[in-house]
Amino acid sequence: MLHSDIKGPLLQMPWLRSLTMCTSSLTPSPTKGHRLLTPGNVSSVTNLQESSAAEVLELNMNDPTHSSGRQQVPRDGVMWTGWWLWPLVAICTADQFRDNAVRLMQSTPVIDGHNDLPWQLLNKFNNQLQDPRANLTSLNGTHTNIPKLKAGFVGAQFWSAYTPCDTQNKDSVKRTLEQIDVIQRMCQLYPETFLCVTDSAGIRQAFQEGKVASLVGVEGGHSIDSSLGVLRALYHLGMRYLTLTHSCNTPWADNWLVDTGEDEAQSQGLSSFGQSVVKEMNRLGVIIDLAHVSVATMEAALQLSKAPVVFSHSSAYSVCHHRRNVPDHVLQLVKQTGSLVMVNFYNDYVSCKAEANLSQVADHLDYIKKVAGAGAVGFGGDYDGVSRLPSGLEDVSKYPDLVAELLRRHWTEGEVRGALAENLLRVFEAVEQVSDHKQAPGEEPIPLGQLEASCRTKYGYSAAPILHLQPGALLASLVTLLLSLYLL
Repeated sequence: MLHSDIKGPLLQMPWLRSLTMCTSSLTPSPTKGHRLLTPGNVSSVTNLQESSAAEVLELNMNDPTHSSGRQQVPRDGVMWTGWWLWPLVAICTADQFRDNAVRLMQSTPVIDGHNDLPWQLLNKFNNQLQDPRANLTSLNGTHTNIPKLKAGFVGAQFWSAYTPCDTQNKDSVKRTLEQIDVIQRMCQLYPETFLCVTDSAGIRQAFQEGKVASLVGVEGGHSIDSSLGVLRALYHLGMRYLTLTHSCNTPWADNWLVDTGEDEAQSQGLSSFGQSVVKEMNRLGVIIDLAHVSVATMEAALQLSKAPVVFSHSSAYSVCHHRRNVPDHVLQLVKQTGSLVMVNFYNDYVSCKAEANLSQVADHLDYIKKVAGAGAVGFGGDYDGVSRLPSGLEDVSKYPDLVAELLRRHWTEGEVRGALAENLLRVFEAVEQVSDHKQAPGEEPIPLGQLEASCRTKYGYSAAPILHLQPGALLASLVTLLLSLYLL
């Protein structure tokens, strides 16, 4: 076959089409009507006209010595070496993946499972959003601000209403209410950017309006202070997921530090009241979040819940052996229940080291897809809640680069759209379908003996049946009663 016969088919090849779209630096020269690529001009190539790429190919193939991979041109020309084509193709292909990522994200923006900007607003400004330094269009020193969100094509965000474990049995409910309030005030102060929503339809509406759908995720079961009434109240204030624990046990659920030996198991996963919490979340339509919980709690919740659950910011244990990550047998349960793991970007959970990179985050996404399926993958960056982030994912503007890496790894567009948004929307819609507000709410309180009593009143419990008390508390009550009778 003559070279003139194969030039057309070659131009139909994907890599060469990428090359033709990528560069435009080949301009006519007096020698053969072409300016050849050299080490000096390859790096400046950004936009190649289709005819230019064809001319490069034709020049190389017209040379009788092209089979040796090299050709000599007149003195005022340059030498074309076949291997120069491949670095150029690599540069152009990288641009193509990034361009395709942007194209996908323009119609399917990312839903991120966990962002701690509200915690930063508390720490830096005591939640005073009208402080000029707190202006979210120019906020410095954080992973998140409005320009970065737009550059990262973030279309929906679960903002974390987080209060630390040292508030447990103290002011955790008050602190949680204040963090929900600051999320709602973000929407009020920046209505052109944020749209506070409480359901999957609201997320789709925000996508259509080009805004960031803003949802409340309460991070830590201690925020409900072991009260189903508080759980319901937070739901009515907009909470749409609850992380069952943070890095501490609640009286009804065990956290991940149980698996390291740093904490002792109290509930062996979920206590009886913990099971009531899960059932009430199902009834209300609150997504169950299993980030931060122990493996036993993961197993118990996945087996009990009637709706899919999420890990809002966790990664794969087999890739990085950190107990905050999800082990393989739990990934199998995730697959069986249609649940979702939204990958965390914290270096310690990505590489198990202080340093990590974007490619290693993609390794976690690849692994979860392999074990649990493409429908089980999402993004939960944990921005503004961690101290170390991978190179290439330094802030929320970098999501397109991660999506480009997935495309480079041969993820299909459907798989990418799933990880970006559609998997979370599917889970959220399933949670909404399971909810049933006509069903009677749970009313059984946690036994008083399971609560730390130093900062508590006992209203309600004093009139309740004495069997609500735990055996130790019951014995203490009987001793007190007998002592009182003796003194009489």
